[in-house]
Amino acid sequence: MGETVMRLNAKAKSFLTKEINREAESLGFEVQKDIVLKRLNQLAQEKGKPLGKEDLAEQVTDMFPTMADQTLTKAAKLNTAQQWRLWLMTGGVMGAGLVGFMGLIWLVNLPYPMVRRPVARVAPMLLLPSYLNMDRNYREAIAHGEQADQLVNNATSAADIELGAEKVRLAQQNLDQLPVWFLGYEPVKVCQFMGGCSWNFTFDEFQRARAQVGRMEARIFQEKNALSALTTAEQNIQTARASYEQATIPEQRQAAIKSWQGAINELTLIPEQTLAGSQTTNRLRNYEQEFQQAAGLVAGTNQTQTMVMAAQQFAQRADQTMAQAPLTANQWQEVLNLYQEAIQRLQTVQPQDAQYLSAQTFLAEYTETLGKIRINLAAEQGATAQFDQAQTQIQNLLTNLPASNDSQGRNRIKGEISQIISQLQKVQPGTTVYDQAQTLINQAQSRAQQL
Repeated sequence: MGETVMRLNAKAKSFLTKEINREAESLGFEVQKDIVLKRLNQLAQEKGKPLGKEDLAEQVTDMFPTMADQTLTKAAKLNTAQQWRLWLMTGGVMGAGLVGFMGLIWLVNLPYPMVRRPVARVAPMLLLPSYLNMDRNYREAIAHGEQADQLVNNATSAADIELGAEKVRLAQQNLDQLPVWFLGYEPVKVCQFMGGCSWNFTFDEFQRARAQVGRMEARIFQEKNALSALTTAEQNIQTARASYEQATIPEQRQAAIKSWQGAINELTLIPEQTLAGSQTTNRLRNYEQEFQQAAGLVAGTNQTQTMVMAAQQFAQRADQTMAQAPLTANQWQEVLNLYQEAIQRLQTVQPQDAQYLSAQTFLAEYTETLGKIRINLAAEQGATAQFDQAQTQIQNLLTNLPASNDSQGRNRIKGEISQIISQLQKVQPGTTVYDQAQTLINQAQSRAQQL
């Protein structure tokens, strides 16, 4: 019996693995790399005639078209160095007399590219079971995907979403059965015999099908999350309503109202494009009406809530203006006036009102903010005055420049420039004239150095 020879020896495999890793890293072909490395691993375990350059190119170049010819030549040389040990010649498997016909069919239909590809070129009819299986899985993947799309996009209940999820799962299983390595290798003779093949698709199309199933999985995940959020929000509403009805003191009612409002707010966060979101619209209107009726029964709630909300509106308008800082003195004055208006409205809320504690919280916050606004207003006014004074000094300096050869005059100018710089350095950061002051400081320092 002859000595065992592998179709791909260790030296050739190691060399090709390094080259493929380097090529994949430069091109970003992670999926292609995994496919080719699986092929090489399988070839390294197969007994038979060592692969030559053309055979190696067939295993590699469909996924890495840019693989250098000299790389394949070197790999083939490494692999065929011990070709004298070959015991399984080309076509030996198909021509072996000890293998029965059914065993041959089973062998050539094994899910390995190195077995199927040579057979697909010379005897494609032997691969008919594989082609029929591919055809079935491809058709079922498309059908399950379309069914899932219809169920999810036209869902009327949670049961439709669940059934759509099951269809997506089946479509994923079908796609998993399609041999990625075969994409782009058209079984011409069998397709002609069968009048066309539905599995004639490309690697890119396969990737798009995978991506479509992935998007459908994400959509179903979103739908399930939305339905869960709807159920949770409605349970929270029922709990808050029960707490309100069982409350015996104003504080308990106010706490229940707050929880009730929070649960209603949860409903508004459900995406409108989901099934749960479409069911929320009418329910939300009813929940809000019921909530308003209950809230109106709390003594003074409507009036105090209006005052607090009005104060918040003034504060929000002021915050919007402050977000545009740095501000002029007039703008800071406008912000100050808005916060004073907000504070005046909060001060009208009395201790017996239900919103009193909330109003006091806002009042403390707004009072602190008002103090900061006054500081910023004073800083802007002071910076503007200092900047204007410096500009006046600059104008006076320009009108009294000494002759170029007047050393005493130049010393005087240096002194005045130093005073101007000192004046400009008083301009505080965060004011509207700060950047201009810094520019003038740099110009003044440069001018002083020239004198």
